[in-house]
Amino acid sequence: MSVSGGVGASFDPDRISGLRGNASSGIGSSRGGSWIRAAVGILGFVGALYVIEGVDMVLSYDSPPGSVGELDAAGIEPREVSGLDGILWAPLLHGGWDHLFANTLPLLVLGFLVLLSGIGRGIAATAIIWVIAGVGTWLTGSVGSVHVGASSIVFGWLTYLICRGWFARNVGQIAVGLVILVFYGSMLWGVLPSDPRISWQGHLFGAVGGVLAGWVLSSDERRRRRGASVGRALPTR
Repeated sequence: MSVSGGVGASFDPDRISGLRGNASSGIGSSRGGSWIRAAVGILGFVGALYVIEGVDMVLSYDSPPGSVGELDAAGIEPREVSGLDGILWAPLLHGGWDHLFANTLPLLVLGFLVLLSGIGRGIAATAIIWVIAGVGTWLTGSVGSVHVGASSIVFGWLTYLICRGWFARNVGQIAVGLVILVFYGSMLWGVLPSDPRISWQGHLFGAVGGVLAGWVLSSDERRRRRGASVGRALPTR
C-alpha cells in the first residue's frame, strides 16, 4: 500500500539443516513436524503483524482522520535517504485494519506453503523477496509517498511458488504452482499501475523477487540435474 504524504550458487539452507538432523529424524515424524513448523511459523508472523498494527492504532489515537499512523511513517519513502530504513520495516506495517485484513488470508495460505518446503528455505526466499521489493519500491515509487504493507511479500511468495518447480524440474512443486496459479493468478494484475493509493511498485518488485528466489534456491537441484546428465552412460548398439 502507498500512503501519500550474495547468495552463492550452492546455497541450500534446508539441505544443510537436513544433513545435520538426518540421523535423528524419521521420515514420518519429519513430515509431520514440517507441517507443524510451517503452521506455527506463519501464524506467528501474521500474529506479529496484528500486534504491530494494534500498537500503531494506540499510538495514533489522537491523530487527525486520514493521517499516516505513527508507525506507518517508518515505511519506504522513495529516493529519500531517510526512507531507506523503510525497506526493513514496510512489510510489517499497514495503513489500517482493512489493509491488514485484506492481506491476511493470502499471507496465511501462501506463507504456509512456502514454509512447508522447509523453514530455512522459506526464510531465505522471504529475505530475497523482502530486499528486492523494498529496493525496487525505493527506486521507483512516487516522490512524497510512503509505502507500507506485506502485500509485496504476498506477491513474492506467489511467484516463488509458481516458478520454483519449473526451475527445479520438480513435478510435485510444478503441480502445486499450477494450483496456486489457478486460485491466485488473477492477483498478478496488481503489478500494473492502478489506484494511486496502492503500491503497485511493491507488488511488481515483490513478484520479481519471488522469481529470483525461485531461481537461486533451485540452484543445487539444477546442478545435480546437470551432473546426472553428464554422468549418464550413452546407449550402445
